[in-house]
Amino acid sequence: MRIHCKIVVIAVCFGVFLLLYFFGGNAADDPPLKEVEEDNYFPKFSGLRNNVASKLTKKTLDELHIPHKQPLTYRKVSKVSSRGGNAIAKSRQRSDMGVGRPASKRARAEEVMHLAVVACGNRLDETLTMVKSALLFSIKSIKFHIFAEDPLTSQFEKGVILKDVDSLLYVDTDVLFLRPMDDMWSFLKAFNTTQLAAMAPEHEIPKIGWYSRFARHPFYGVTGVNSGVMLMNLTRIRSTLFKNSMIPSGLSWEDLLHPLYQKYKNHITWGDQDLLNIIFHYNSECLYTFPCQWNYRPDHCMYGSNCKGAEEEGVSILHGNRGVYHDDKQPAFKVVYDAVHEYPFEDNLFQSLFYPLQTKFLDTVNTLCGRIPQVFLKQVEKSMRTVYEKKVVRHVRPPPK
Repeated sequence: MRIHCKIVVIAVCFGVFLLLYFFGGNAADDPPLKEVEEDNYFPKFSGLRNNVASKLTKKTLDELHIPHKQPLTYRKVSKVSSRGGNAIAKSRQRSDMGVGRPASKRARAEEVMHLAVVACGNRLDETLTMVKSALLFSIKSIKFHIFAEDPLTSQFEKGVILKDVDSLLYVDTDVLFLRPMDDMWSFLKAFNTTQLAAMAPEHEIPKIGWYSRFARHPFYGVTGVNSGVMLMNLTRIRSTLFKNSMIPSGLSWEDLLHPLYQKYKNHITWGDQDLLNIIFHYNSECLYTFPCQWNYRPDHCMYGSNCKGAEEEGVSILHGNRGVYHDDKQPAFKVVYDAVHEYPFEDNLFQSLFYPLQTKFLDTVNTLCGRIPQVFLKQVEKSMRTVYEKKVVRHVRPPPK
């Protein structure tokens, strides 16, 4: 009997030991309660995706503020022990900061681009639409220099003397940016040691160009240049003596313009553009010429397409001279102007700008300039994707291994 009791006691003890071992091992594999609670605290990733989408569709003018606001800074978040919790915690951190570029990139001193325009007469509406197009598609900060007649000065900020500005892009009021101004600004890096300004040729084909047929004064190259889009290194311009037909020793820019005008005033038709052509006729080494798609005008399509760069890459900067934004002579140009003019900043670019633009272009396909819509639309679509990626989508670095 005693032997049986001992066997029963040993069996019971062994069973208890097994139970303790079993439950103890399973408990060690369970995640701590604190960790589970922290995981449940963070939102699901679908919420982050919806947050990005909502910020895109509700984009405000503040996102395009010039200059940019202070750079975002990362906030420290306590680490969670498990890999899943750590990943979600980092996602929560990025969600709290909103949409923007990484702090490591924004923290660097940002280059400011300078854009100048002269607004005269009834050009206020055109000027504001041009400014809007520059804001819509550009990435870096832009400082605007607007020169206006007395009746318009109250519509703009106070005038500024540009003596401290190193480089500048000048455009006419009837210009629209269809891609970031940043890309035009990069031409400054292509200047050689003597070049101090950049313009596009007035025409691609000499036999139908204006200067090659009608000019009564010297002009640059074979077809002359168009001053509607002019990139300038002002530092070099201020320090250069320009060759001319009046004084052998050369004259500075400010000393040259008035006597040049007095000499040729009875022979010029296009004002400042003619004077610039005369200057660079005698100083051709100072001028850099960029392709026609950076100053695309009705002349490039109204006699048949003659801008190969626009056919291949699309129009980068649209120049609606001849008043084509405000009449029905070139509907393709008017369609683009109206789309930018009517676009409200708070709306989605694709829904309120690009899709209406595509639809309206269907009415222009029977015209010479509108027969290839992609010439006008290619860079617009590409630029909107660039703006979306730069200003809306946050590119997250992979976690260190």
